[in-house]
Parts: sequence; C-alpha cells; structure tokens
Amino acid sequence: MFYKTQLKDHIRVPPNMFGLKLEDAMVQMIKQKYEGYISKDLGIVVDVSKLDEVGEGIIIPGDGASYYEANFEVITFKPEMQEVLLGRIKDIADFGAFINIGPIDGMIHVSQTMDDFVSFNKEKTLAGKESKKILKVGDKCRARIIAVSYKDVANPKLGLTMRQGGLGKLEWIEEKLNKKTEKKPKTKKK
Repeated sequence: MFYKTQLKDHIRVPPNMFGLKLEDAMVQMIKQKYEGYISKDLGIVVDVSKLDEVGEGIIIPGDGASYYEANFEVITFKPEMQEVLLGRIKDIADFGAFINIGPIDGMIHVSQTMDDFVSFNKEKTLAGKESKKILKVGDKCRARIIAVSYKDVANPKLGLTMRQGGLGKLEWIEEKLNKKTEKKPKTKKK
C-alpha cells in the first residue's frame, strides 16, 4: 500500500549548492538521501512529495556544509499481508514467476500460480496441464501478498499467490466472469 509519511531529519546542504534557493537545495538533498531508502517501518521510499518546514541552519566547523532541521513528506510503498496487487510478469523460472508491482518485485512460486499441475517450458512460460492456461512474461496479473520478509533490509522479499478467486492473469479472471454471466438463466419480464 502507498502512504504519505511525515519525516523530520537534519539535512546536509553542501557548499556547491549555496547558490540555489534553500528550498530547492533542500529538496534535492532530501531526494538524494531518501529515494530508494528501505526500512521495515517505512517500507520503500518512492519520492519526496513536499518540504513543509526548514529550521535555522548551522555550520559544523571542518565540514563547510550547512545543516538544517527539516520536516518533509515522503511517499512510501509498504507491502501489507493479504493485500491484493496488480502487476506485470517480469520473468519466469522453473520454480515460479517474478512479478513487478511498482517499486518492488514479488515472487509467485510455481505451486501458487494456478489450481493445476504446472510445467515450465523452454519458451519461459508456465502451463497448466488440465486447464491449458499459459503464463508468460508481460502478462498482467492480480496477486495477493502471503509473505513479507525484511531479513535482508536492502532487498525485501514478497511471496505472492494467484490461487484464490479473483486472482491470476487478468484474461483468466475475465473469462471466468464471462462464463458465469453466460450460465445465468434469463428471466422473462411480465
């Protein structure tokens, strides 16, 4: 899920940026420090949306840069358990599929791709034995988060499933909905 989060930090503005407007220099330095930052509490910082307040600056002897206390807002992506996400298949391996869901990739184990016996072939696709469903690179899919790990904070891991109702390749979901509407008996109006 995406969040707007208020942060407060001391931001270093180097001497080569003293010619810029203070707000412009601050935003550049905050972006440099925080974009792509990952933590278990914040999630993944996607962007700095606005600078709210800049305190009085101080210069630390021997550094030459000025430091300002700043309040600012960042946009973060923090994956939540059971959250349903839309993404695109980025890569397929014999053990599953990798799906890009914006600022991060998740992994769908082969057993979680569909309710069928699934096989991997040389064309980098996953195919269902009974259903004849094919999953390939570039397919748009809807998946649910079933595992989130920050064991390696620099590279969080997401486990996903597409084996529940309303999940899977978007074309599969649409086909299933169309079949349901075709099966409904038509009632006559009096």
